[in-house]
Amino acid sequence: MFSFFYMQDFLINGTKRTPQVKLENGTIHFSGRSVPADPAVFYQPIYNWINEYHQKGLISTNIILNFEYINTASTKWIFNILKVLGKADKAHEKLNVTWYFEEGDDDMFDLGNIFQSLVPTDFKFVETKEKAN
Repeated sequence: MFSFFYMQDFLINGTKRTPQVKLENGTIHFSGRSVPADPAVFYQPIYNWINEYHQKGLISTNIILNFEYINTASTKWIFNILKVLGKADKAHEKLNVTWYFEEGDDDMFDLGNIFQSLVPTDFKFVETKEKAN
């Protein structure tokens, strides 16, 4: 008998230092700035949710990464999250990653390419217009 496990949605509202995070069955979405004072405190609950999501049987999942800015400590957590998801059976078929970066932001574009090289799925790169202040 086939049964599908549904995870409870997980939402964190963004701040000036932390991204908005929406974790739902089939969608993982980060947007905004990621420069938390203590990345482990911020990212550990997110990592735990994603790890459980992976263990329950990964379904086709859209991962949307739309960081305005992300510091080095945060990139380590995002990499670990992607690494967990990338271990899923047929991850290359189940993961759809969209990486947003602002026009002219070569560093953010390069970071997306680094992540893509470490995860067994293709990324869709979307260049956006510069955000107005």
